[in-house]
Amino acid sequence: MKLGMVGLGKMGGNMAARLRDKGHEVVGYDFDPRVSDVGSLAELVGRLEAPRTVWLMVPAGEPTDGAVEELGGLLDAGDLIIEGGNSHYVKDREHADALKDQGVRYVDAGVSGGVWGRENGYGIMVGGAPEDVERAKPIFDALTPDEGGGYVHAGGVGAGHFVKMVHNGIEYGMMQAFAEGFELMQASDIVDDVPGTFDSWREGTVVRSWLLDLLVRALEEDPELEALRGYAQDSGEGRWTVQAAVDHAVPAPAITAALYARFASRQEDSPAMKVIAALRNQFGGHAVATATDDPVRTPRS
Repeated sequence: MKLGMVGLGKMGGNMAARLRDKGHEVVGYDFDPRVSDVGSLAELVGRLEAPRTVWLMVPAGEPTDGAVEELGGLLDAGDLIIEGGNSHYVKDREHADALKDQGVRYVDAGVSGGVWGRENGYGIMVGGAPEDVERAKPIFDALTPDEGGGYVHAGGVGAGHFVKMVHNGIEYGMMQAFAEGFELMQASDIVDDVPGTFDSWREGTVVRSWLLDLLVRALEEDPELEALRGYAQDSGEGRWTVQAAVDHAVPAPAITAALYARFASRQEDSPAMKVIAALRNQFGGHAVATATDDPVRTPRS
């Protein structure tokens, strides 16, 4: 197929390269002229033959909204937009409805695989009408792993980003569990080889996974993770997953706790923990650290 790719960053650039490796013709557009094939969205649309297919890989929110709106004014009836960023699923329905009168088709595609996707393939989670999804299937086949799998047509418009949102919420919980296990073993006086323990879990255990492989890789580079700050940003999907759980009255304590742990990581001196320390001192006479004390790792009780 011949398609346009809008957004040639870490994900979009590697996806375009993999598609080209698989024989597809990709016309890329990016604000960075060093990587862009064209100078504008209008030029990109002009380089494609009808019915056109344009894949968006730009940040969720205003960048995506603006790109969809601009493309809506450039594309013709029968053309297809695939929105591959991490947009909120409600936005997908709004975009599809806004394009409907013009006859422009819309598919949302959650993409997982990070910077390793060009080599290993991506997980693609798609939402849209069956005929639109089938039309784009050669693209999805090229992006997913060579050995098969990694693809689902999850439902109508919005379903692709909904399941990608849930996927990322699960990822939050898995990462948090590995992180807590690391800290527990490191804090003990029992385990001498924490990196080796994680490495041993990569084969034959029920927790083996690609995330575990990546953690072992990180520990090989820096066994104590001393070069890193204990700060973790959240990209939005974790919050949306928790909100969706509330909306549907589904208990999601692990994902919610993992999200809150990321919030806690951004506090150099947690006000909440100050309250905990004060209360422990009041009811139990427990020693408290003052603002002038040096932070020292103490044995866990």
